[in-house]
Amino acid sequence: MKDYEPRMSFDEDVARMYRDLKRGDEVAAVEFLAHLACEGPALELAIGTGRIALPLAARGIQVDGIDISPEMVDQLRSMPGGEKIKVVIGDFADVPVPGSYRLIFVVFNTFFNLLTQEEQVKCFKKVADHLSEDGVFVIETYVPTFFYRLQNDQYVQAEGIDVSEVRLDVLRHDAAKQLIEENHVSLASTGIRFNPVVQRYAWPSELDLMACLAGLRLKNRWGGWNCEPFDSSSNMHVSVYGR
Repeated sequence: MKDYEPRMSFDEDVARMYRDLKRGDEVAAVEFLAHLACEGPALELAIGTGRIALPLAARGIQVDGIDISPEMVDQLRSMPGGEKIKVVIGDFADVPVPGSYRLIFVVFNTFFNLLTQEEQVKCFKKVADHLSEDGVFVIETYVPTFFYRLQNDQYVQAEGIDVSEVRLDVLRHDAAKQLIEENHVSLASTGIRFNPVVQRYAWPSELDLMACLAGLRLKNRWGGWNCEPFDSSSNMHVSVYGR
């Protein structure tokens, strides 16, 4: 996508939307992560508005974060307990924090916001540098199973149709680069708004190879936060890596 920069996906309007966004899996995710964190500390890559970090910190676990968007972090700070979480503004591929962590995690497909294999491999290696000896790295993301929806490697889908607004999801797929270029378009009586998103997806087996390059190995893989079995019908996975 020409002239795209990841920060474009997380401006002030999007940050306000994410502040109140709930997926319904928060309780299960926090329970899963709290068990792995033990007494912490924990680090969330792309912490955003604190959807997972805030309830995890409320369990008494020290949670730090990294995020590329000051607007998202501003929303985190406005939430109860948000002022207590230390956040570094920066690229989470670099893991630009000192010290080591019992748990490092990235959720909601966000690992794929790193747009090249090189960046994704670098992130694994930097994470390994910051894991304690018994620490784990948790990734939650989708399994690339969207191909059946595509015609000529693209699609347009109506996300919402109202009297004064139409919301469209416009997507193009580059199989050679494993890139998804997507734009959520709002056509409203008040004007037109674009929310672009670009992701570089990876298959679970490719993530496992990245872990090996970083000196880590797959310890567990589940089909969800409730430890559902992962199999060929799974459309998402929660993968746990350690030394």
